[in-house]
Amino acid sequence: MPNKFAVQTLFILLLPLVGFTQTPTDSTTVATDLMVVQDTIAGKEIDALAPAKAAFYSAILPGLGQAYNKKYWKIPIVIGALTTGVLIYDYNNKQYKGFRNAYKSRLAGFNTDEYWGVDSEGKPLASPRITSEALIRAQRAANRSREISIMVTIGLYALNIIDANVDAHLLQYNVDENLALKPHFKYNEMENSSDLGLTLNFKF
Repeated sequence: MPNKFAVQTLFILLLPLVGFTQTPTDSTTVATDLMVVQDTIAGKEIDALAPAKAAFYSAILPGLGQAYNKKYWKIPIVIGALTTGVLIYDYNNKQYKGFRNAYKSRLAGFNTDEYWGVDSEGKPLASPRITSEALIRAQRAANRSREISIMVTIGLYALNIIDANVDAHLLQYNVDENLALKPHFKYNEMENSSDLGLTLNFKF
Protein backbone atom coordinates (compact mmCIF):
# COMPACT_ATOMS: atom_id res chain seq x y z
CA MET A 1 0.00 0.00 0.00
CA PRO A 2 2.72 2.57 0.84
CA ASN A 3 4.51 1.67 -2.39
CA LYS A 4 1.38 2.34 -4.43
CA PHE A 5 0.92 5.72 -2.73
CA ALA A 6 4.55 6.61 -3.45
CA VAL A 7 4.16 5.72 -7.14
CA GLN A 8 1.02 7.87 -7.46
CA THR A 9 2.72 10.79 -5.76
CA LEU A 10 5.76 10.51 -8.03
CA PHE A 11 3.51 10.40 -11.15
CA ILE A 12 1.67 13.56 -10.08
CA LEU A 13 4.98 15.38 -9.53
CA LEU A 14 6.42 14.32 -12.91
CA LEU A 15 3.30 15.24 -14.96
CA PRO A 16 3.98 19.02 -15.03
CA LEU A 17 7.56 18.38 -16.10
CA VAL A 18 6.35 16.42 -19.12
CA GLY A 19 4.11 19.34 -20.16
CA PHE A 20 6.98 21.76 -19.50
CA THR A 21 9.30 19.97 -21.93
CA GLN A 22 6.69 19.86 -24.70
CA THR A 23 5.71 23.55 -24.70
CA PRO A 24 8.82 25.03 -26.47
CA THR A 25 8.57 22.53 -29.32
CA ASP A 26 4.96 23.43 -30.13
CA SER A 27 5.53 27.17 -29.82
CA THR A 28 8.62 27.05 -31.96
CA THR A 29 6.73 25.21 -34.69
CA VAL A 30 4.00 27.87 -34.80
CA ALA A 31 6.52 30.70 -34.85
CA THR A 32 8.51 29.16 -37.68
CA ASP A 33 5.45 29.26 -39.92
CA LEU A 34 4.95 32.98 -39.23
CA MET A 35 8.52 34.06 -39.96
CA VAL A 36 7.94 33.91 -43.73
CA VAL A 37 5.94 37.18 -43.61
CA GLN A 38 7.82 39.97 -45.42
CA ASP A 39 7.84 43.74 -45.01
CA THR A 40 4.42 45.28 -45.55
CA ILE A 41 5.77 48.53 -47.02
CA ALA A 42 7.00 48.58 -50.61
CA GLY A 43 9.46 51.07 -52.01
CA LYS A 44 8.69 53.59 -54.76
CA GLU A 45 10.57 54.29 -57.93
CA ILE A 46 12.61 57.50 -57.88
CA ASP A 47 13.02 59.66 -60.99
CA ALA A 48 16.36 61.40 -60.55
CA LEU A 49 15.61 63.83 -63.39
CA ALA A 50 12.24 65.01 -62.05
CA PRO A 51 13.64 67.99 -60.04
CA ALA A 52 15.69 69.15 -63.04
CA LYS A 53 12.66 68.83 -65.33
CA ALA A 54 10.46 70.82 -62.95
CA ALA A 55 13.06 73.60 -62.68
CA PHE A 56 13.52 73.69 -66.47
CA TYR A 57 9.79 73.93 -67.11
CA SER A 58 9.44 76.78 -64.60
CA ALA A 59 12.36 78.59 -66.21
CA ILE A 60 10.69 78.39 -69.62
CA LEU A 61 7.21 79.35 -68.39
CA PRO A 62 6.60 80.32 -64.74
CA GLY A 63 4.02 77.99 -63.21
CA LEU A 64 4.71 75.15 -65.66
CA GLY A 65 7.00 73.41 -63.17
CA GLN A 66 4.28 73.60 -60.53
CA ALA A 67 1.87 72.00 -63.00
CA TYR A 68 4.45 69.25 -63.64
CA ASN A 69 4.53 68.59 -59.87
CA LYS A 70 0.71 68.61 -59.83
CA LYS A 71 0.70 71.56 -57.41
CA TYR A 72 -1.92 73.38 -59.46
CA TRP A 73 -2.96 75.66 -56.59
CA LYS A 74 0.47 77.36 -56.77
CA ILE A 75 0.11 78.42 -60.41
CA PRO A 76 -2.14 81.48 -59.73
CA ILE A 77 0.22 82.56 -56.94
CA VAL A 78 3.28 82.39 -59.21
CA ILE A 79 1.59 84.17 -62.11
CA GLY A 80 0.01 86.78 -59.83
CA ALA A 81 3.31 87.57 -58.08
CA LEU A 82 5.25 87.94 -61.32
CA THR A 83 2.48 89.96 -62.99
CA THR A 84 2.40 92.34 -60.02
CA GLY A 85 6.16 92.78 -60.19
CA VAL A 86 6.04 93.54 -63.91
CA LEU A 87 3.18 96.04 -63.51
CA ILE A 88 4.99 97.89 -60.71
CA TYR A 89 8.14 98.05 -62.83
CA ASP A 90 6.14 99.37 -65.79
CA TYR A 91 4.54 102.09 -63.63
CA ASN A 92 7.90 103.22 -62.22
CA ASN A 93 9.45 103.16 -65.67
CA LYS A 94 6.70 105.41 -67.09
CA GLN A 95 7.13 107.81 -64.17
CA TYR A 96 10.87 107.95 -64.73
CA LYS A 97 10.50 108.60 -68.46
CA GLY A 98 7.88 111.30 -67.83
CA PHE A 99 10.13 113.23 -65.43
CA ARG A 100 13.13 112.77 -67.72
CA ASN A 101 11.33 113.99 -70.87
CA ALA A 102 9.99 117.04 -69.03
CA TYR A 103 13.46 117.92 -67.77
CA LYS A 104 14.99 117.49 -71.26
CA SER A 105 12.22 119.66 -72.69
CA ARG A 106 13.09 122.46 -70.27
CA LEU A 107 16.77 122.18 -71.10
CA ALA A 108 15.78 122.73 -74.74
CA GLY A 109 13.99 125.99 -73.75
CA PHE A 110 10.38 124.80 -73.81
CA ASN A 111 7.80 125.44 -71.09
CA THR A 112 5.07 123.15 -72.35
CA ASP A 113 5.73 120.01 -70.33
CA GLU A 114 2.98 118.53 -68.16
CA TYR A 115 4.72 119.59 -64.93
CA TRP A 116 5.08 123.29 -65.83
CA GLY A 117 1.45 124.20 -65.32
CA VAL A 118 -1.01 126.53 -67.07
CA ASP A 119 -3.26 129.39 -66.01
CA SER A 120 -7.04 129.68 -66.37
CA GLU A 121 -6.66 130.60 -70.04
CA GLY A 122 -4.51 127.55 -70.77
CA LYS A 123 -1.31 129.53 -71.14
CA PRO A 124 1.95 128.38 -69.48
CA LEU A 125 2.64 129.91 -66.07
CA ALA A 126 5.34 132.52 -65.66
CA SER A 127 7.26 130.08 -63.42
CA PRO A 128 6.97 126.29 -63.38
CA ARG A 129 4.73 124.63 -60.84
CA ILE A 130 7.38 121.91 -60.36
CA THR A 131 10.93 123.20 -60.62
CA SER A 132 13.67 121.58 -62.67
CA GLU A 133 15.50 120.64 -59.46
CA ALA A 134 12.36 118.82 -58.29
CA LEU A 135 12.25 116.96 -61.61
CA ILE A 136 15.84 115.80 -61.07
CA ARG A 137 14.97 114.44 -57.60
CA ALA A 138 11.82 112.80 -58.99
CA GLN A 139 13.87 111.10 -61.70
CA ARG A 140 16.25 109.67 -59.14
CA ALA A 141 13.41 108.40 -56.92
CA ALA A 142 11.55 106.85 -59.85
CA ASN A 143 14.73 105.23 -61.14
CA ARG A 144 15.46 103.75 -57.72
CA SER A 145 11.92 102.38 -57.46
CA ARG A 146 12.24 100.98 -60.98
CA GLU A 147 15.47 99.15 -60.11
CA ILE A 148 13.97 97.71 -56.92
CA SER A 149 10.88 96.49 -58.72
CA ILE A 150 12.89 94.74 -61.43
CA MET A 151 15.11 93.09 -58.80
CA VAL A 152 12.03 91.87 -56.90
CA THR A 153 10.52 90.54 -60.13
CA ILE A 154 13.71 88.65 -60.98
CA GLY A 155 13.79 87.30 -57.42
CA LEU A 156 10.21 86.04 -57.75
CA TYR A 157 11.09 84.40 -61.05
CA ALA A 158 14.04 82.62 -59.43
CA LEU A 159 11.88 81.63 -56.46
CA ASN A 160 9.39 80.08 -58.87
CA ILE A 161 12.17 77.86 -60.27
CA ILE A 162 13.49 76.93 -56.81
CA ASP A 163 10.00 76.10 -55.57
CA ALA A 164 9.38 73.71 -58.48
CA ASN A 165 12.75 72.03 -57.96
CA VAL A 166 12.32 71.59 -54.19
CA ASP A 167 8.75 70.36 -54.60
CA ALA A 168 9.90 67.70 -57.05
CA HIS A 169 12.53 66.56 -54.53
CA LEU A 170 10.03 66.40 -51.66
CA LEU A 171 7.46 64.50 -53.71
CA GLN A 172 10.01 61.73 -54.18
CA TYR A 173 11.28 61.72 -50.61
CA ASN A 174 10.74 58.15 -49.49
CA VAL A 175 11.39 56.59 -46.09
CA ASP A 176 10.10 53.16 -47.06
CA GLU A 177 13.55 51.61 -47.21
CA ASN A 178 14.20 52.62 -43.64
CA LEU A 179 10.78 51.70 -42.35
CA ALA A 180 9.94 48.04 -41.80
CA LEU A 181 7.06 46.21 -40.17
CA LYS A 182 8.04 42.62 -39.39
CA PRO A 183 6.73 39.76 -37.23
CA HIS A 184 9.00 38.63 -34.41
CA PHE A 185 9.34 35.49 -32.33
CA LYS A 186 10.95 35.44 -28.92
CA TYR A 187 11.23 32.55 -26.51
CA ASN A 188 10.75 33.53 -22.87
CA GLU A 189 12.87 31.16 -20.78
CA MET A 190 11.56 32.50 -17.49
CA GLU A 191 7.91 31.73 -18.26
CA ASN A 192 8.61 28.84 -20.63
CA SER A 193 6.52 30.46 -23.40
CA SER A 194 6.94 32.04 -26.80
CA ASP A 195 6.02 35.63 -27.65
CA LEU A 196 4.66 36.46 -31.11
CA GLY A 197 4.21 40.04 -32.29
CA LEU A 198 5.04 42.80 -34.79
CA THR A 199 8.10 45.05 -34.69
CA LEU A 200 8.19 48.51 -36.29
CA ASN A 201 11.77 49.52 -37.13
CA PHE A 202 13.01 53.03 -37.97
CA LYS A 203 16.46 53.60 -39.47
CA PHE A 204 17.91 57.09 -39.71
